[in-house]
Amino acid sequence: MENVDVVEFEVADEHYALDISLAREIVEMVPITPVPRAPPHIAGIINLRGEITTVMDLSTLLGIARAGEAERQKIIILVPEAAGGSNVGIIVDDVLSVMQVSENDVERMDDSIARDAFVKGIIKIGLDKNGDKDKDKGEVKNLVIWIDVQKILEQLNAYAV
Repeated sequence: MENVDVVEFEVADEHYALDISLAREIVEMVPITPVPRAPPHIAGIINLRGEITTVMDLSTLLGIARAGEAERQKIIILVPEAAGGSNVGIIVDDVLSVMQVSENDVERMDDSIARDAFVKGIIKIGLDKNGDKDKDKGEVKNLVIWIDVQKILEQLNAYAV
């Protein structure tokens, strides 16, 4: 049984996660400079300590409506290796936690769904070791959609070529 570390965040009142190895840092929302004629998923650019960073709107990439409050929004800055060497950040409504998840708490998706929806799996939080509801924690707290951000960026790069 292996554990994975993920960053849990919120977009449109739903909980998502991405591999922590893809996240370089999390920054508070800053003014974003729009880029003329950029595709809708590119919110713009920011100057992050002297590095121009492209900021993507994750809700647009995932095809979901944004429901978060602007003052809680954060930008998850990805490691350059995740975006083909570029400085890229993604806007999320809020960052909730960094957590270690057992492989037993992850429901893997069918390959076709995983490929088309960019979902690595569903993380079940609030279950005991046998997969039953943890009596101490009550109902299952959340289902967290573990998205494959790297695959999304690879597909974007493939379209750009």
